[in-house]
Amino acid sequence: MVDFFQLQTIEEVLARLDRFPALAAETIPLTLAWDRVLAADIAAPADVPEFDRACMDGYAVRARDTFGASPSSPAWLTISGEVAMGQVAAQPLGPGQVQRLATGGMLPPGADAVVMVEYTQELGDQTLEVYRSVAPLENVVQRGEDVKAGTVMLAAGTRLRPQDIGLLAALGVAAVPVRHRPQVAIIATGDEIVPITAAPQPGQMRDANSYALAAQIKVYGGEPQLVGIIPDRFAAWVSTIAAALQTADLVLLSGGSSVGTRDLAIEALRSFANAEILVHGVAISPGKPTILAAIDGKPLFGLPGHPVSAMVVMDVLVQPLIARLLGLAGPEPPWRRTVSARLSRNLASAPGREEFIRVRLRQEGETLWADPVLGKSGLISTMVKADGLIRILRHTEGLEQGEAVQVWLFP
Repeated sequence: MVDFFQLQTIEEVLARLDRFPALAAETIPLTLAWDRVLAADIAAPADVPEFDRACMDGYAVRARDTFGASPSSPAWLTISGEVAMGQVAAQPLGPGQVQRLATGGMLPPGADAVVMVEYTQELGDQTLEVYRSVAPLENVVQRGEDVKAGTVMLAAGTRLRPQDIGLLAALGVAAVPVRHRPQVAIIATGDEIVPITAAPQPGQMRDANSYALAAQIKVYGGEPQLVGIIPDRFAAWVSTIAAALQTADLVLLSGGSSVGTRDLAIEALRSFANAEILVHGVAISPGKPTILAAIDGKPLFGLPGHPVSAMVVMDVLVQPLIARLLGLAGPEPPWRRTVSARLSRNLASAPGREEFIRVRLRQEGETLWADPVLGKSGLISTMVKADGLIRILRHTEGLEQGEAVQVWLFP
């Protein structure tokens, strides 16, 4: 167990995620596989293409029969046949002969190049005039040139993109093993929180966090479950968390990690027989009062109630956990995009914590500027106005105007 606000660094928190293994695999049809994460390597079962084929409309030739051909001195070759699309080219090509074929057609035996139709003219007696020479393998895709049989084309941990789906289809892979999508339960806590359809009374606020967190979970590759709002009552916390753990792979508590409700949160979590509080307090701003617990081997994050704090902690700490549950390869999520920019003003920061600042990007001439969007962590509009986040490391006292910064772009 840890004490409240025994602050841990981001690196220490991320190291604690190693205890949570990747989820089990399932096999799904290729039509459903976009954006899913492979659970095993995919090796090519055959060459692609499986035969030498034309990549231009024209005529299959022996390249040496065209050497020296030009508009003023064409080569005269004999049309000996045609290779129909989708048919095996069985008739060999002899010296001085050509065969008609279209893009994608199979080269006949003896052919080693394709002359484009634009550089030819058919005469009436099965003679073809060729006005341009071709080199061996010109306008030809060789067998296995795209993919060699046995080559691992997609590794376990790959998040499948449209081009990956196309490759799998070309390989004849109709079903793929992927990790289960993490089911993430979101529990909103607080007597002051009301549904978004309600008219808040004085002292109340709508449950914006649940919906923002659910959208982030979808971006990360998980499936959100909006459990609802529970009051600050011990029995409600315990029963709701217990129910969520039955169906979810990860539980998020929105609110309940700060000083005001810390005793209730810790008391509820510790009431579970196999509970362990791994983190309660992170050296990060915003997001300091963050909880990480393990209950029966499943992770639970207690997020700050302020929307900016919650969303920053999601990006910095929860996303890596979801990536781990998915078995994603690589240190950064595939959707994470960064750009380099120049900071438009000085920013001070308290040493000992890592600070994430919202910024808006502005192009001025050839320079991309990052303008800080300042405001309290309870102001969700500041996230809407921003394009991304910059990071101030904990051993620094801030950043200077004009300094180069890396901006984490929002999805």
